Amino acid sequence: MRALGRAPALSLRTRLTLVYGSLFLMTSALLVAVTYVLTVRTMDQGLTRSGDVDPEAFSRLQRLAAEGGLASQDGIAQLMALREDADRRLAQQKRDVLEQLLQSSVLLMLVVGVLAVVIGYVVAGRMLRPLHRVTATARRLSESTLHQRIALDGPQDEIKDLADTFDRMLDRLDRAFDGQRRFVANASHELRTPLTINRTVLEVALASRKNPPETKALADVLLGNTARHERLIDGLLTLARSEREPGTRVATPLPDVVRSALDQLDDRAVDAEVDVEARLAPAAVSGDPVLLERCAVNLLENALKYNVRDGRVWVRTGVRDGEAFLQVVNTGRPVPSYEVGSLFEPFRRLRADRTGSRDGAGLGLSIVRAVVNAHGGAIDAVPRPDGGLSITVRLPVSVEPAIDAARPA
Repeated sequence: MRALGRAPALSLRTRLTLVYGSLFLMTSALLVAVTYVLTVRTMDQGLTRSGDVDPEAFSRLQRLAAEGGLASQDGIAQLMALREDADRRLAQQKRDVLEQLLQSSVLLMLVVGVLAVVIGYVVAGRMLRPLHRVTATARRLSESTLHQRIALDGPQDEIKDLADTFDRMLDRLDRAFDGQRRFVANASHELRTPLTINRTVLEVALASRKNPPETKALADVLLGNTARHERLIDGLLTLARSEREPGTRVATPLPDVVRSALDQLDDRAVDAEVDVEARLAPAAVSGDPVLLERCAVNLLENALKYNVRDGRVWVRTGVRDGEAFLQVVNTGRPVPSYEVGSLFEPFRRLRADRTGSRDGAGLGLSIVRAVVNAHGGAIDAVPRPDGGLSITVRLPVSVEPAIDAARPA
């Protein structure tokens, strides 16, 4: 059963404005009703009838009429007619006054109600401005790093307490994540030293003529495992460094970054018998050139590693919808759509054909995601109908002029 579509939710500012306006209109309507009732009561009790007959004269005429005077009876009839006419004129005056009072009150209530809604909207906006600041800061932090703070100024009210609590939470998260990254970096450095020693010993054993073939074969296998562990540690170091905010930000042209990555992987593309087609339109981003180049290398390496023989890779750069993009599309085996998201997790590979890969540690796309997040960008990965993946990296366009060369020395 399909869920019914919901109407778009109103913003808090709009809801507060409606509440303010509704309460004011209800209060105004109650005030108008009370004023109208009191006015009617006052007019009924306090106003004298204009043109009313003197009660004493009317009593004397009644006595004369009782004695049988015809002229007196005619006078009483005239006086009664005058009294009825006076009553009608007085009632009409009351209706006119009350109608004018009601019309004026309703018109004034509507005018002041509209003014109250406008003032309520402005006041609600000013009151919610600190909350908008908190929301904007949280949105930036969710897309980039944890180094920014709200640092809200003003009186120590509920909103200030909320902002301060959020800043303290960010401090704890920043320390936790920074400690985790330092642990990974330190552990990787500590593990690199014994692996380097093992690799040196194994290379000496392979080069020595005194060792039998069995020893050399074992040393060759161990040397391969050592090299794989070294790549794993290098990947962990890069991942730990990529998750931090770039310390150096320069305007970097994406085409130069991609060309450098293509030069590094040219031999691998030839060995894999994969044709690489590059269309590199101008696009400059602000960031760390070394990390951006590593991002491009990992994307291209992934496209080559999980391709098919006589396959193809398409590389595109440019600016679209105000954002710079790097797109890498490759042929290959079909990729289930439900497994695309997991490919960007550390040590995760496609179940069908990536589990047994000995050429990587499953950190390539994780490093790509870390670099992109650190630069305030986003990644879109879509499986191709004919097999393979289409990965698009979107980054903010640099407002500064790009440097001439993006390759690190």
